[in-house]
Amino acid sequence: MLTATYTLVALSVEQASLRASLQSLQKVVHSHFAEQASLSEGRVDFACDTLARAVQAPHWAKVDQHVGPAIAAASDPAASAAADVLQQLQRLHQDAERQLAAIDADYAGRALDGAAAVAAFCARVDVVCVALLERLERERQVVFPLARAVVSGEAWFAIANRMLADDAYSKENKPLRRAPAAAIARAVQQATLVH
Repeated sequence: MLTATYTLVALSVEQASLRASLQSLQKVVHSHFAEQASLSEGRVDFACDTLARAVQAPHWAKVDQHVGPAIAAASDPAASAAADVLQQLQRLHQDAERQLAAIDADYAGRALDGAAAVAAFCARVDVVCVALLERLERERQVVFPLARAVVSGEAWFAIANRMLADDAYSKENKPLRRAPAAAIARAVQQATLVH
């Protein structure tokens, strides 16, 4: 069970980091952005980028691809009841991905003028943060304790190996940070104007 403990501790550390990032973004949105009559493009992009990093964090895939299937494969009767919870967690994340795509399409690379536009943006960012925080809490309260109880030692060893391999692959193949489409369009336009 030592492997289970180490694996769950690693996932819990990732969870704590994600939670802190989401809560920090919420604090910035509520304390600094929501009361503004306008937001600069840089502030909008900061919020979009921070939210994108949280939505695209490797943590979600680790839980969905490794821990969830291990729970589902367990022979314990409690594991069968977890299927609904695991599906709910996946839906929360998929909803967050869709909402992020919509936020990017509507706001990335744009300055916001007017209190109503700022309030709408802040509300949409907050909805995604709340959904992801809810998922993290359900993982902590339901999924991790259940996994500790029903997943075998051999399965934990396999999970830990796959997670290490995934992390190594991700580090070796880390993509460059993509620029927002609006920033690329501006750079092309400026380059065209220079020539």
